[in-house]
Order: sequence, then C-alpha cells, then structure tokens
Amino acid sequence: MKKLLFLSLIVGYYSCSPDQNKTSHTEMKMIDPTTYGTYPETQKDTVVDTYFGTEVVDAYRWLEDDMSEQTADWVKRQNDHTFNYLNKIPFRKNIEERLTTLWNYEKVGSPFKEGDYTYYYKNDGLQNQYVIYRKKEDGDAEVFLDPNTFSEDGTTSLGSVSFSKNGKILAYAISEGGSDWRKVIIMDVESKKIMEDTLVDVKFSGLSWYKNDGFYYSSYDKPDGSELSAKTDQHKLYYHKLGTAQKDDKVIFGGDNANKRRYVGGSVSEDDRYLTISAANSTSGNELYIVDLESADQKMIQVLDHMDSDTYLMDNIGTKLYLVTNLDAPNKKVVTVDASAPQSSNWKDLIPETEEVLSPGTGSGYIFAEYMVDAISKIKQYDMDGQLVRDIELPGVGSAGGFGGKKDQETLYYSFTNYHTPGNIYSFDPKSGASEVYWQPEIQFDGSQYESKQVFYNSKDGTKVPMIITYKKGIKLDGSNPTLLYGYGGFNISLTPRFSITRAVWMEYGGILAVANLRGGGEYGKKWHDAGTQMKKQNVFDDFIAAAEYLIDEKYTSSDKLAIQGGSNGGLLVGAAMTQRPELFGVALPAVGVLDMLRYHTFTAGAGWAYDYGTSEQSEEMFEYLKGYSPVHNVKEGVAYPATLVTTGDHDDRVVPAHSFKFAAELQDKHNGENPVMIRIETDAGHGAGTPVSKTIEQYADIWGFTFYNLGVDIRDPKG
Repeated sequence: MKKLLFLSLIVGYYSCSPDQNKTSHTEMKMIDPTTYGTYPETQKDTVVDTYFGTEVVDAYRWLEDDMSEQTADWVKRQNDHTFNYLNKIPFRKNIEERLTTLWNYEKVGSPFKEGDYTYYYKNDGLQNQYVIYRKKEDGDAEVFLDPNTFSEDGTTSLGSVSFSKNGKILAYAISEGGSDWRKVIIMDVESKKIMEDTLVDVKFSGLSWYKNDGFYYSSYDKPDGSELSAKTDQHKLYYHKLGTAQKDDKVIFGGDNANKRRYVGGSVSEDDRYLTISAANSTSGNELYIVDLESADQKMIQVLDHMDSDTYLMDNIGTKLYLVTNLDAPNKKVVTVDASAPQSSNWKDLIPETEEVLSPGTGSGYIFAEYMVDAISKIKQYDMDGQLVRDIELPGVGSAGGFGGKKDQETLYYSFTNYHTPGNIYSFDPKSGASEVYWQPEIQFDGSQYESKQVFYNSKDGTKVPMIITYKKGIKLDGSNPTLLYGYGGFNISLTPRFSITRAVWMEYGGILAVANLRGGGEYGKKWHDAGTQMKKQNVFDDFIAAAEYLIDEKYTSSDKLAIQGGSNGGLLVGAAMTQRPELFGVALPAVGVLDMLRYHTFTAGAGWAYDYGTSEQSEEMFEYLKGYSPVHNVKEGVAYPATLVTTGDHDDRVVPAHSFKFAAELQDKHNGENPVMIRIETDAGHGAGTPVSKTIEQYADIWGFTFYNLGVDIRDPKG
C-alpha cells in the first residue's frame, strides 16, 4: 500500500486549512491487504483464436456466457469479495449520507403542451424515477404517469413518450432492468386506461405518430439464445395501426437480408406531410429517404444514397424541406430543397457552415442555432428564410439546451447549466427575445464557492486540446489535491459543462474535477471526431494521458492523487490509459467499458461501432492496431496497476458485461502490487439509462469511497 499523507476534509461546504488537513499515516486505519489480495478464483479457458495467422489466447471466453450458472456464480463471488472491501471503508457511509442529502431537492423539467394539457417531468427529490405531471390552463397539477409504480425497486424505467397529434393518445416505452429492449404501452390520455395489448421486443426506437391513427417504431427480430449478448444487425421500421395486433404491423423499411441496416428510424413531420427514414450501418453516416404521405402512391424517394454524412430533416414548410447535414460541411449547415427533387445536387445553403459546430432546431416558427465555441454554448435565432434575428444572451458560460417547440407555440423554454451551476429553466419569448427564470432549484450546494477554468494543453503530437477544471475557490496548487480526470473521446459526442450531484459531492470533499475534450468527440466537428477513430484511436489515449500530465505539471495534483474515470467508450479510454501508463494514476474507474477490442463487434449491435473502432476481421493492419491497445489483451504479468474499481451492470445489453468480467479477471491474475483491483456488478441494471436514484447513490458512495480511500483522503464526519 502506498505510504501517503492523508487529507482530512469536512463534509459539506467548508474545509480545514492545509496544515490542519495533514495527518499521520497511522491515523486512518488501512484495510489489511490480505483481505483483498487473494481474489476469487477464476477458471481459465484454452480457447485460441487465429487472426491473419496470429494466435490469440482468450483465457476467459467462458465469462461471455451470461446464461450459465458458472458465470452467475463468478459474479456472486466477485461481488461478495468487492462489497466485503467497500463496506470496510470507514467513511463510505458519510459519503452516502451526503449524496442522499444533496440529491433531495425538487427537480423539474421544461413544460410541453399536448392537446388540452401542459405536461412536465418532476422528481420530489429522492424518487427513483421522474414522474410526469399535467394540468389544464386554469386547473391544478395532477400526476399523469408515475414510473415509480412500475416496479417495487424502481428498476423499471420510462423511456420515450409520444402523443398522438391531437394529444388524446399516448404511446410510451418502458425498460425493465436497464435493458435496451423495450415494451410499448398505449394509453387513453383522458381516462389513463390502457387501450390495447402491449407491444414487445422494441429496441433502439423512436415513436412517431401519423395523425391519430398509429405510429412508426423500430426493432430487430428477437435473437436466438441470449437477449443480452446475441448479435442484432437487421433493424426494421414498422407502422403500428391502432386497434390491430403487433403481429400484423407492416414493415416499412428493412428486412432485406442482402442489404441489412443496423440502425433504422422513421419520423413524421409536424404537419403529417412527410415520413423521413434514416438507415445506417454504423453510428456515423446515414442514407436518407422521404415519403410524401399525401401522395396517392406514397413512393419512397431517396435523398441520399450513401452513408458519407449525417443528414436529417429538421422541418418543412409545405414542400420546402429544411435539412441539417455535415455533407461537405464537417461543422454542419442547414440547407433547403424542394421535396419533389430532394437530392443533394439541388440543395441550397440557408445557414452556411462556420468554424463553430452547429446543432440547430426549430420552435415557434424560428430556427435556433446552437454553436459550440470550445465546448461552450452560443445561441443564434434565425427566421425561416435564414435571416439572423438576434444573438441570444445566455445567463453565463456553460451549456444551454432547449428552444424547441411546435410552430404555434408562443413561449419556448431552455435550460442552462455548468459544472458548478445546477440546471435552471428559463422561459423565452421568441418575438421580443426576453428571457425569464421559469424554475430554479433549491439545492444545498453553494455554487458560488466554486469556479471553472478552461485551459488548452498540448497532446503528444502537438494538438491543442481543451479541458475545463472546476474546484473550490482558493484551492492551493501544491500537487496534493485529489483530482478526478474524466473523458470520453468518441462517437462524435461532445462533453459540455453540466452540473452533476455526484461530482458536486466530489468537489465538496476537496476534489478537483477536470473534464478533457478529447479527439474522437464532436467538440470541433467531424474532423475532430475522425481524428480519434480507427487507426487514429491512439490520439484519444494520448490526449487523455497528456491531460493527466498537464494536471501534474501544473501542480493541481500528483500521480498518487489522480483518479481517472470514463464510461462505455470512456471505459475503453480508462482501460487503455491505465494499461499504457499504469504509474501515472492512483485510481482507475472504468465503467461499462468496451474492453475486448478483438470481439466487441460480435455482441448485440457492436458491429455498428466499427466507424470509430474498425474490427479485428477488417484487415491484418487493423487487427494488429486493435490488439495493440485492447485493454483485455494488454494487461501484463507482474505490473503494478492503479487501484481499480471496474463497474458494470448484469443486464447491460449494449456493452455486454463480459468486457468488464474479462478485464477484471486479467487484472486480478496478473497485477503485482497491493492496490486492490476489483469489479462491482450491479444487478438488474443495464448501460446506465433509467438507473434508479437509490442505486445511483449506492454506486457513487462505493465509487467515491473507493477513490478517496485509495488516494489517501480521509473524510471525517463534521459532527464527529
């Protein structure tokens, strides 16, 4: 165990002076390494795969079988071992109590109007799931739909909701145990009674109504074998007509085995005139089709016959289509075209591409263009002819979202947040441009005591990378601060400033939060994304490692006080960083990670991630590249790794838990050191969406407890 000085911090808003914080090594009783040094036994396989003549041993292939009793027994033994350790951390309970206290405030979503009612989401504080309320213009608010009644433990969550065009019928999706597989329930809005049989086996789907007659949805055929891990690669768009059985639902697009599409979605325009269909084989790039639902033949017209861009229909006025695209415009632009000849050769720029990444939407008959400036929001309002109406003044520096609504909506709403400002909701008058506070949370967190600083550091190849560092004002840069470095770096996803209760608790205990905007993300458009994909994926890891080195060089922290965290693709990031530079970090927290890069594409919809990763079957060069950084294949015998807590859910059917199982098994077998390397497997939980509040609080009490403890930070109860 590392011999460190331990930092004693007061729970809440106040911390001791640096001199008061220092304690001797013996003041905090350490957990005996022998209690976690002998890990549960994990059987080894003799499975060998051959890639382009190279043999690769897969010692833990049996852990991929999520239906076996042997895997279930391994999960139980690992959890018993992990929780035996976590429960001995002396201040874990303090963290759980603080998380519970801070979480317990009313949270409200932006209102939206459907039919005769205005609806909004609300959570009283510690409810496992948000509740949908409604009210008429002069009436009292009432509970409309309460997902907390779906299951006793809160593990059944509400997914997408979609109202018929007259607002009288609701279709809503539910997820059980965190699964991506959904059920869709159809309800009469006025009586709240279920109207017909539940639709089942729906996955990766929107719900888009055509008038009041029915709706479009997407799914795969149910796989043979495990629903959790079996491969799904034939997505189909269906139309469900009210009053008919699901077995009679018509396939609108998909089902051609010779020309499969992994991701298919359909959306009906607000005026019910057009159905647009997006078809893709990866998470980047799509074909686009359009159907005039008013035409006699309802012929499907192809807008784009390739997958070289991300393009979608934003709005229409009659036959004039407004498309958002990054075709020949890496930072996106808005174009218009007539529906009679919608091909790209006929497009006309309405809002041209700029140096800043564009994310537009419409509301009240206007276009609201959100631009990212170094991951910070800037909003411009345009009319439907593309003329600038105004630059919208935001409440501060951070992330703004919303402004969407129907054409006849007189008031719009938007949210604003950053790393130390809980989300506020503002009403917006699109005619005058006036904003007013609509809702402000009453939370026991004083954001004024914290500040954020954006820095730019050089990566290994000299590329400038932005990072936002947030901390309590007055903190001393002496290298002793516990610091959490978070990253993602993939799939064109941008990390913009957003408030998090769990991170607020981290900072209250004296922790620094650093979020790096790595290549592979979308902060600077498609070029930034592509710079972190396939044979350039190492750029992402180099950016993250350089962020860690910057934090150490600038005395924010030191290696033994630095924790790294990321989930999903970010779990891969953490796994790669800790296996490439194990000495650089004190704690590693890979969550629901993609960790076996040679086999990720053989599970569920994993093959759709090939745009970012490539596959081991693609070419010998790609195989060697993936093998060179795949975390499962780069755990080395005799290396001392950081204290590691791998986390996953046993029902994760997006990034199957076998990734985490195999990585943890490799670490426990080969790690040489006294730092604990453990796995925490949440039961009845998936990839993260819809996780009950109670489970999230328990998870982060364990995660922060593990992290602070292994960084040598002793958290004391202020009453103690």
